[in-house]
Amino acid sequence: MERTQKILLLSILVTLILAPIQSTAQLSQNYYANTCPNVESIVQSVVSQKFQSSFAAAAGTLRMFFHDCFVRGCDASVLLFSPNGDDEHSAGADVTLSQGALDLINKAKTAVDSNPQCTNKVSCADILAMAARDVVSLAGGPSYPVELGRLDGKISTRAIVKYSLPGPADSLSQLNSLFYSNGLTQTDMIALSGAHTIGVAHCDKFIRRIYTFKQGSQTSTWNPPMNLWFLRQMRKTCPINFSSSSVGMLDNQTPFKFDNAYYQNLQQMKGLLASDQILFSDRRSRGTVNWFASNQTAFFESFVTAMTKLGRVGVKTGSDGEIRRVCTKTN
Repeated sequence: MERTQKILLLSILVTLILAPIQSTAQLSQNYYANTCPNVESIVQSVVSQKFQSSFAAAAGTLRMFFHDCFVRGCDASVLLFSPNGDDEHSAGADVTLSQGALDLINKAKTAVDSNPQCTNKVSCADILAMAARDVVSLAGGPSYPVELGRLDGKISTRAIVKYSLPGPADSLSQLNSLFYSNGLTQTDMIALSGAHTIGVAHCDKFIRRIYTFKQGSQTSTWNPPMNLWFLRQMRKTCPINFSSSSVGMLDNQTPFKFDNAYYQNLQQMKGLLASDQILFSDRRSRGTVNWFASNQTAFFESFVTAMTKLGRVGVKTGSDGEIRRVCTKTN
């Protein structure tokens, strides 16, 4: 019995050591109350202008925030550019991050720093977090208070990206493992996946899904069932010889509105990515999908909770971070 208890204790300690650090010590909704009291309205104004001219920047900004937090933590390392190409932007899924979203963050940073009271006092990481909230709200989703006080990271490299982000063909177990490593639960993961209610996916992310589709007992775990009508539509969108610029809507029902239609699509087997459809196909997560599909308020509340937890991942403190003068390079 004593040996068993020791093994259990060792297992718990290892889990705690390997688990991500979610820091709330320096984060506060009123972090800039004395140093830059109008920061949220300044950022929101820039976001609103960009949203009016380019809806694509909405999904792009939300995706950029997620990618930033999952690679090295929420430290705006995703915004850094290296002259030799050794940066997050040049690797894996980050290659297709929205230039419109990057432009939005750079303009917001310029607008904030143009206010004498705010110059060099607001981090790019915080601006990205606020912008992600604002695009969700503008697209019809929930508005919520954002915890602020992050510092900008000083490192951005290619190597870590591949192993830090979920893939379009991931199984539920793979998704759960990755999200858990960032302090997020299965419910958090399913709620954050609801961000796919807006945005697109390039054909190369699902081409193998629509041309290797099998029915019945031969359906593999990475390629769950797909609605036949939807399959035919996606094959028209992405023929075998598809263009590199060709994309499919992640939510074919209401692609320009942040709502719970994404989950209703999954119920109808119209999930574009295998990693989306698996949330309904796997019985372990189906109940949550059904819950969000029938109750938009429940989805919104869970999404806000998950976004808040996501925003705490890997927050930089002390000498590990800085407040960049320019978001695309370190000071």
